[in-house]
Amino acid sequence: MFARTLVAMALTVAATSAAEAKDWEIYGKINVSAQQSDEGEGSFGELKSNASRIGVKGDYALEHDLTLIYQLEWEVDLSDEANEKNLKSRNQFIGLKGDFGTVLAGRHDTALKLAQGKIDQFNDYEGDVKSLWKGENRVSDTVIYQSPSILGFKFTAQQIMADEPDADSAQSYAIGYGDEELKESAWYAAVALDNRVNGYDATRLAVQTKLAGFKLGAMLQQQKNVATGDEKDGYLASLAYPLNNVELKTQYQVQEDDNGISVGADYKLGKNTKLYGWYSSFDFDTATDSNYVAIGLEHKF
Repeated sequence: MFARTLVAMALTVAATSAAEAKDWEIYGKINVSAQQSDEGEGSFGELKSNASRIGVKGDYALEHDLTLIYQLEWEVDLSDEANEKNLKSRNQFIGLKGDFGTVLAGRHDTALKLAQGKIDQFNDYEGDVKSLWKGENRVSDTVIYQSPSILGFKFTAQQIMADEPDADSAQSYAIGYGDEELKESAWYAAVALDNRVNGYDATRLAVQTKLAGFKLGAMLQQQKNVATGDEKDGYLASLAYPLNNVELKTQYQVQEDDNGISVGADYKLGKNTKLYGWYSSFDFDTATDSNYVAIGLEHKF
């Protein structure tokens, strides 16, 4: 009874706030696929929730031409058991925005991770660049500065606090040019650097453009394990081509003697809904090769 009363009170407050304010919104994405996986010990079927999420974000005008911005986002695992922990924190921050740029504090993707823009055509699936590369980090205890656009260039500097006496702080930096959506500019390019982020130094160069309807993307990366000094180099090439309601895409990624290839297609069912299918295969030098095939549905709200 008490729980039902609390829920009713929360819904009343939410409805009242929604009526009084227009500076925030609830948003999210549901992405679920049926997947057949083979990781060396035989093929098996599974249901995957591919970074499905829900969040609230907003902004609020302040004095001195400042704007307060905030975001609270969680990943929701629709394939998990009901009694398991199926909520995971994603980007959650508060910040100030003005003519000087933007300052954020909280939990956030690193500048190097964001530098990839939309080049990774299989983000959140098995073919995600994190399958082979380090650097796809979302970190806590971080403060970020993002500059305003200057002649198309933007600069990001990120400090990641140590959080304990014997640990080292870390940094992530990036300089980007153009529009990662390729809507306002024909080119997107970025160079990014991680220093001691989760035990790795990394440098990433990313570029994407449109040519005769094709979206062509490429990335180069060098990473180093700070503790062991082990260095690895890699590259990635991606391609996407829209054909009526279908977008065809493929991607090839290499790191030293490891490589992976993915092919897929998205079919647009509506403005915010798509049906998709893809296949990914990985050839590892010192690990068991793996293959995946999936078909799924995504809806954004």
